Amino acid sequence: MTVTVPSFPATAATGISPDRFKQALRRYPAGVVVVTADAGHGPVGFTATSLASLSLDPPLVSFGIGTTTSSWPHIERADTAVVNFLGAEQRSLATTFATSGIDRFAAPTGWRRLPQGEPVLDGVAGWLRLEIEQTVPAGDHRIVIARVVDSWLDEGRSPLLFHNGTYHTL
Repeated sequence: MTVTVPSFPATAATGISPDRFKQALRRYPAGVVVVTADAGHGPVGFTATSLASLSLDPPLVSFGIGTTTSSWPHIERADTAVVNFLGAEQRSLATTFATSGIDRFAAPTGWRRLPQGEPVLDGVAGWLRLEIEQTVPAGDHRIVIARVVDSWLDEGRSPLLFHNGTYHTL
């Protein structure tokens, strides 16, 4: 039996352009979360679509963060973080935490601290409290690997999704 292997453009061996890479991944829908932390200099947070489950035993998750973002120096020094699951109606919160150069925790953002001190957003569909175990260099980002040590879920809420450059709901 003869197997025909499709030919690919020459750029496939060396990588594709950043624009083409973004275009391709925009077609993959993802859940929207806001990662929050406080490494002792006040709360920080950013919108992410890179949350992934890594392990059931121990319970591990990962998320990516750009090394040029304002949140990265804080996440790099943090021992803990919170993943805030956004509900379908929380597009404005996702936009706030994706915007550079603003105080993301200023009104109208509602938030509080968990008993251990981490910032958690009000009205979210759920959250995971994390202990950061490792950061792994990955190009212009870092992959943060963290152990889930606590959680809270608001059952029955629909998630906020991101697909093709816009927010969606189920």
